[in-house]
Amino acid sequence: MSNGHIVTGEIFGTAVLILLGCGVCAAVTLKRSKARDAGWLAITFGWGFGVLGGAYIANGYSGGHLNPAVTLGIAIKTGQWSKVPYYLVGQLVGAVIGAFLVWVAYLGQFSAHMEGLGAAQGGAPPGPEEAAGRGSRPAGPVLGVFSTGPEIRNPVQNLLTEAVATFVLVLFVLTQGMTDGLAENGMGILLTALIVVGIGLSLGGPTGYAINPARDLGPRIVHALLPLPGKGGSDWGYAWIPVIGPLAGAAIAGGLYRLAFT
Repeated sequence: MSNGHIVTGEIFGTAVLILLGCGVCAAVTLKRSKARDAGWLAITFGWGFGVLGGAYIANGYSGGHLNPAVTLGIAIKTGQWSKVPYYLVGQLVGAVIGAFLVWVAYLGQFSAHMEGLGAAQGGAPPGPEEAAGRGSRPAGPVLGVFSTGPEIRNPVQNLLTEAVATFVLVLFVLTQGMTDGLAENGMGILLTALIVVGIGLSLGGPTGYAINPARDLGPRIVHALLPLPGKGGSDWGYAWIPVIGPLAGAAIAGGLYRLAFT
């Protein structure tokens, strides 16, 4: 596959992943949404279907990585690094586009939600966990639609949670032989989507399971740039954890695969 195909495939695939994933977060969170308060089960399946749709779209062009952690794990397994930058560019750009489209789709709901929280006064005051964020303004009232955040803010614990969850995802991908894409026949895509649902159900509670640096960073950038009065901060003090944690988990999975499975 050409470099252009990689970038194009990852942009479209990751955009769909984020549109459906952050879209279900918006549906469950925002006032005047018919899916308001649908719960964690809806969120985990929404993200799983996001992986399913995005990966199928991208599979024929780029292999459908949609995730820098997956790209890193595959590069460690195969030793092929030359195309990694093209994957990373496509994934980040796609994540930004997908998050922007969520805002477009839920524009009225965002406005109604902010009005209900007293947007003119800068939104709801932060709770103790939000106020504990270091190096940035605390998370705003709609940041959870776009990016992850911990229930208990402990950097070491949060980092370990993201690393462990991503380790499971990447080791699954590698042991299924999905190094040239998630699957030639499409079954690998379905299985990967299901393991993402499983990770969300089992390991998503502490941090919201980013397990994908582009999934968290791209939408966080969009949140920071959106013209939403009273949206609050983007919690940049936490933003490094859903980037470094997944990459660390992927590196461990790739290294362990080379030691134990080859």
